[in-house]
Amino acid sequence: MSDSEFEPVPGLPERLPAGECMLWQGAPHWLGLALTAFRLREIAIYFALLMVWRGGSMLYEGASVMPALDHAIAILPLAFGAIAILLVIAITSARTTVYTITDRRIVMRFGMALPLTVNIPFTQIDAAAVGHHRGGLADGLGDITLSLGAGERIGYLMIWPHARPWRYSRPEPMLRSLPNPDGVAALLADALAAHAGVAQTGMAPRQVQAPSAKPVREPDMHGAPAPMAS
Repeated sequence: MSDSEFEPVPGLPERLPAGECMLWQGAPHWLGLALTAFRLREIAIYFALLMVWRGGSMLYEGASVMPALDHAIAILPLAFGAIAILLVIAITSARTTVYTITDRRIVMRFGMALPLTVNIPFTQIDAAAVGHHRGGLADGLGDITLSLGAGERIGYLMIWPHARPWRYSRPEPMLRSLPNPDGVAALLADALAAHAGVAQTGMAPRQVQAPSAKPVREPDMHGAPAPMAS
């Protein structure tokens, strides 16, 4: 029986209050989560280097090629096992995560063994930024990072892996590995503007249906994500 069967609305612990409107729901892509949050690429590189070191050390000690090769590939079962475990964790994490954007807040529901729901009202969000994954299997996916106000704190370990890496003193929640980051970023920008009372059109924030959203400035992937258009 899935967690959603106990939820009045999938991804939400209770029905939305009267007057609050759900704008979007989504989840991270499992492969993007595996590559970015669980560092699958780095783990694979580590085992590859370990194999080279094991084989090279035997050759250096005077062993012939075949014994050195056998010594190197003996690490393969451990490598495949570790990668398989990470893939299972990433897939399960993606399947048990739901991101929700309403016209008042962002709700993050996640947790494989013990589901946890985190509410982030728009009033607590100082800024939001979108970053894109470039190249490789995660190409086309992206993250939306939320910077909270100075007085707002949230535990890094409590929300990991849905947190921006290396931000421990002031953790920043992150909507990870979204298949349509530009569309979600545009929707969130509209929702934040409308909630702040500065929407130029005076209309309610639009729901996102397709990736044909207004462009967002590309980030420098070696630095901070780019701020979203508003």
